[in-house]
Amino acid sequence: MYVAMNRFKVRPEAATPFEQMWLKRETRLPEVPGFLSFHMLRGPQREDHILFSSYTLWASREAFEAWTKSPQFASAHKSAASKTAGDEKSEPEKQPMTIGPSQFEGFDVLQVIDGKSSGKAA
Repeated sequence: MYVAMNRFKVRPEAATPFEQMWLKRETRLPEVPGFLSFHMLRGPQREDHILFSSYTLWASREAFEAWTKSPQFASAHKSAASKTAGDEKSEPEKQPMTIGPSQFEGFDVLQVIDGKSSGKAA
């Protein structure tokens, strides 16, 4: 399995529009081979931002990489990038929703422990 995460430093005044953008978006992830789950996470508030992270679980790194080369990926990220980079700006200050670009982190899953397992290696 493979975890793909993006971290977003969202301006506090843009937190609600940012959340709504994610919650109301059209997604085709369930149609993508190898997609397992998606979680949008809201983290701690800092002085100048609130940390958000998207967490997507894939069957394999290869499945994730195939998704990144798909037309669906290009379409989804073109729309999201324009909104966070400043095309759709938060009120009232007309600034981009985020401080800087999102930060991607990818992880190969070494171990999974859930309610059905006893800590087996992935």
